[in-house]
Amino acid sequence: MRAIKVLFKVVLYFFFTTVAWVGIYAIVPPPITATMMMDEHGISKDWTSFSDISPNMARAVIAAEDSKFCSHDGFDTEAIQKAIARNAQGGRIRGGSTISQQVAKNAFLWQGGGFFRKGLEAYFTFLVETIWSKRRIMEVYLNIAETGIGTYGVQAGAQRYFHKDAKDLTGIEAARIAAALPLPKKRAVNGARGFTRRYGNTIATRINVVLNEKLDSCIYN
Repeated sequence: MRAIKVLFKVVLYFFFTTVAWVGIYAIVPPPITATMMMDEHGISKDWTSFSDISPNMARAVIAAEDSKFCSHDGFDTEAIQKAIARNAQGGRIRGGSTISQQVAKNAFLWQGGGFFRKGLEAYFTFLVETIWSKRRIMEVYLNIAETGIGTYGVQAGAQRYFHKDAKDLTGIEAARIAAALPLPKKRAVNGARGFTRRYGNTIATRINVVLNEKLDSCIYN
């Protein structure tokens, strides 16, 4: 009986602590993440408000990472099922993570797999989608995503690769950054060639699709 009471208190403490944590980040920029702290290359970042980031950048990541961003509740069931089917065939493991899931992982957890971490990711994704607006989710994502070696956020990425602010990124520049996001330490943004260049060009074309089909309606009214 005593063990049950202790467990109940632990669960309650965990719940209220995590809800408060997510609630704080709904207003305050995350000061640092586990990924940043473990980066042996140091940290280059510059928090930038969503209104000071080019719409090309948000539309590029929607086109590249999560076309259903405005319509799902944090989880894209179809994408997850396709990822499971691809992974069952062998080869490089592919994920079906939405932008919301990536924010939950990047802001509150650590990199890596495992059922425990994935379970926490699902929990924090639910909290983020419940407490934050879609605009806030995108703002945090664009500010803490790794955009290169020791580089975090699109403002730091824009300065590093194109020597300009994130608000001035062109469609192709935003697309190149988005193309490198899955593997920022291995894919070159500036002077991109091969797959990264071709993928970036594809994303640049899809930016217009996102705009015309209003796939960004939840962040741009």
